[in-house]
Amino acid sequence: MTLVLLPDTIPLDPRVPEGVHTAIYDVRARIPADLRDADALVVWGNPADRLAEAARDLPELRWVQSLAAGPDSVLAAGFDPAVVVTSGRGLHDGPVAEHTLALLLALARRLPDAVRAQQRREWSTEIGGLQPIPGSDGAGFRSLSGARVLIWGFGSIAARLAPALTLLGAQVVGIASTAGQRAGYPVVTIDEARDLLPRTDVLIDILPATAATRRIVDDGILRRLPAHAVFVNVGRGSTVDEGALLHVLQEGRLAGAAVDVTATEPLPPDSPLWDLPNLLITPHAAGGRPVGADTLLVDNIGAFHTGEPLRNTVVRPG
Repeated sequence: MTLVLLPDTIPLDPRVPEGVHTAIYDVRARIPADLRDADALVVWGNPADRLAEAARDLPELRWVQSLAAGPDSVLAAGFDPAVVVTSGRGLHDGPVAEHTLALLLALARRLPDAVRAQQRREWSTEIGGLQPIPGSDGAGFRSLSGARVLIWGFGSIAARLAPALTLLGAQVVGIASTAGQRAGYPVVTIDEARDLLPRTDVLIDILPATAATRRIVDDGILRRLPAHAVFVNVGRGSTVDEGALLHVLQEGRLAGAAVDVTATEPLPPDSPLWDLPNLLITPHAAGGRPVGADTLLVDNIGAFHTGEPLRNTVVRPG
């Protein structure tokens, strides 16, 4: 009998083959003794200490399925190297693409400024009234129409987001480790992208958290962008040098930014990032809804039970 543990943080009801048994566990509590012979563990919203505890408590474990697009919390938990880790890549494409688009439109249409004006009961003629034509001198980033957008980390989320940006008139180029065409869009390497940054209106970060991406969006990258440009991060907070981001926003070297993720989460109340009027912060809200989780589980549980390759297998470092 194969035992698969399902988290209580999301309603799951995958159809499993004969010989497979599922049990629901409380992600906030230690896994009960009668479930510690589990073969597989599905993870969603598990606290870091409980994940590390599970890594120690489940000696028979052979597979961990994360429903998160980025499995960094699982990789950090200390599971045996022989345990196969699979991610929720693809489950968050729609929600994250929608959230990214919402952040971009909020920056373009100055919605944070409008909210502050509303709180002051002020009908702001600076926000409303006559406005520069997009693309004209002094217009800055005020529309996706004609905007030049770079998406760093051109995977399945970017493939979902890019057509929406195109529909609104943006010119989209991806950045990845290898150049070429992906989902019908040109993709360049970071070395090639450095030449594009001074002519870029929007830089979007959808990078995963790895040793190679740690603080890769640094002062040198941010200062190559024109002063009217904006930066959006819906990837991982560790990919950005937050001190550099703070300084370019304070100095007006960047018109604005929006971040859904930060290096430390929750973002501490005393962080100076909270005080920046040209920074829009959302509390890691882009994902949070793994769409199609049961379908992924049906496929992977069936494959696991029969010894076939699993979807979204993560190459573990070292």
